Amino acid sequence: MPSSDEARILITGARGQIGTELTTALRTLHGGNRVIATDVQPLPDHLTAGGPSEQLDVTNRDALAAVVHKHRINTIYHLAAILSATGEEKPRLAWQVNIGGLSNVLEVAREEGVGRIYHPSSIAVFGPQTPKDDTPQETVLRPTTMYGISKVTGEMLGAYYRQRYGLDVRGIRYPGVISSETPPGGGTTDYAVEIFYEAIRRGRYTCFVREDTVLPMIYMPDCIRATLMLMEAGASQLKHAAEYNLAALTFSAGELAAEIRKHLPDFEIEYKPDFRQQIADSWPRTIDDSAARKEWGWRPKFDLPTMVEDMLEKLTSRLG
Repeated sequence: MPSSDEARILITGARGQIGTELTTALRTLHGGNRVIATDVQPLPDHLTAGGPSEQLDVTNRDALAAVVHKHRINTIYHLAAILSATGEEKPRLAWQVNIGGLSNVLEVAREEGVGRIYHPSSIAVFGPQTPKDDTPQETVLRPTTMYGISKVTGEMLGAYYRQRYGLDVRGIRYPGVISSETPPGGGTTDYAVEIFYEAIRRGRYTCFVREDTVLPMIYMPDCIRATLMLMEAGASQLKHAAEYNLAALTFSAGELAAEIRKHLPDFEIEYKPDFRQQIADSWPRTIDDSAARKEWGWRPKFDLPTMVEDMLEKLTSRLG
């Protein structure tokens, strides 16, 4: 990745859960004027005040090319996407945004000489035929959701542009991401964020997956750190550049509720699974991320108790 003095970074989907905090982190590293935040929706004040911003629809190739050219972009973090649960409600939109948008980003990057592209993948690439425990780096990818299908396609597109055009495309298969800063945005793992808000505000939560549902998760500070670590790694270190497995936390919905109850003893939860349960059941329980650990030194810092304590402290302070 270019040095801070050379970096001209574009972030798509900067209003999203990861985009919001990644924008702030990159501006801290490289300076606010070198990180251009974009989203199809108007950005919050703290992002527009912190550096340059644009309203941008990534499915509009000409508009994307104009922004990249205007700001002389040399690195793109392409986060704009329709997530899993929303994608099942609007599958055509998910394909148009997730694949149409990525195709535009890759083509514009090729034409404009962008040096490095980050495009996250997801555990949604896995499906019912994938091993559920210690899911390997290289395994069966036959997802049953449009979001998962788009992420598998995205991994393959990234690999194609690396091989055919020499673009430095990188990515991580994110597990569920838990954040104290940005509300959930239509993902199947969103229960693990919603539960904190409801525990603090109401003292009770109705969970849309079963109590025994186990899914891989990651706390946002570790998620941002992993993303930056991968982007800063030397290209010669990377053998799985666009599709790294990543592991951090693994727990059931019931275990998360029990940990919250250690801090909020009166917290109550009931379980009413909906259509998202089927999506969750198609995903792994635990992930083998040995490639990320070996190739670029990945190690998580947060476990379940420290994540819960930190989430409750930050949200209680903000929500009162």
